[in-house]
Order: sequence, then structure tokens, then C-alpha cells
Amino acid sequence: MAIIRLYMTMSLDGYVAGPHDSVDAPLGIGGFRLFNWLDRRNEPGPSGQVFTEAMSTRAVISGRRTYELAGRWQGDHHDGVPVFVLTHDVPDEPPPGSVRYVTEVRECAARARAAAGDGEVMVHGAGAAQALLRAGQLDELELHVVPVLLGQGRRLFDNLPAEHIELDLGRRLTTPEVTHLRYRVRRP
Repeated sequence: MAIIRLYMTMSLDGYVAGPHDSVDAPLGIGGFRLFNWLDRRNEPGPSGQVFTEAMSTRAVISGRRTYELAGRWQGDHHDGVPVFVLTHDVPDEPPPGSVRYVTEVRECAARARAAAGDGEVMVHGAGAAQALLRAGQLDELELHVVPVLLGQGRRLFDNLPAEHIELDLGRRLTTPEVTHLRYRVRRP
């Protein structure tokens, strides 16, 4: 069965976007600083390895806000893989390319797993990550922690329920620009 893994870059204080994120400023004020590590994505080393792994995923789940702020990835996230957008309401206009809107989190996870086959599913977006965690459908978290304090903006884990979610560290790759941490979600 396909693994569903969150891929998310964040500041050390937990922000995935700076303040005032919008369509015109998708990562808010100062938020693009979080992605400087991608300058090394085509080089050998930890960041290149992580980027290659991310681009080999065979399906994508995205939150609607992330999808919209990313310019809908022009209908193709990478290599034509199926993109499942978790949303509260389906727009009237048909989605472009391999994009499908899904309103129920377990159905979204099931469709993405089926599409990925024995591959992996990439998750983007704080809202999608939280919904998948609450539903018990997120298997792993790949967090790219950048040594900067944004102080304000959009946090990754702001709206989780009070009960604890236990994680096991599976991998740590470090560069001066970013620490890549992979955690597996413990199942009861």
C-alpha cells in the first residue's frame, strides 16, 4: 500500500508561510526564505536526495488553499501524476490536467493511495496535513526545517486536536541551510 507522506518546509518556529500570504504573495512576507535550500536540489547531497525522492512520488494530495496559492501548478505538479485537492466545496469549473477535487478526507487518501500503487503519495498544505492526521491517514512527515524564526504567518500544526500524536524519527539529514527530518506516525 502506498505511503502518504507530508513534505513541508517550515521555519524553526513552525511557520510554513510568512504573514499576509495571498495569491499575489503565496508565501507571505519573508516566506520565500524558507525555500533557499532548493537552490541545491540538483546537486549531490541531502537536499538533492530529498528533492529527488519528492519528485518520484506517484500522486499528490494538496489542500485547496495551497493549490490555489501555488497557481494550481498549471494543472501538473510533476510528471503528470494525479493531484487530489482536498476541499470543502467543489468549484463549478472543471479542474485542469490530472487534478481531481475531493471533499472527504478518507476518500481522498484512498484515491491517492490507489493512484500511487506501490509508490508514495506527497502531501502539501497545512490544512490537508492536519485533516489527514486527524483521520489517521498520514503515515509520515518529511519536514524541512530552516534555521530562521519568521515570528508570524501560517503555522503548520495550529489546528490539531488536544490529544498527542506520537512520532518516531526515521531519518535526519543536515545541511547549513536546512535539516530534513522524516518521522513515522505511530499507530495505536
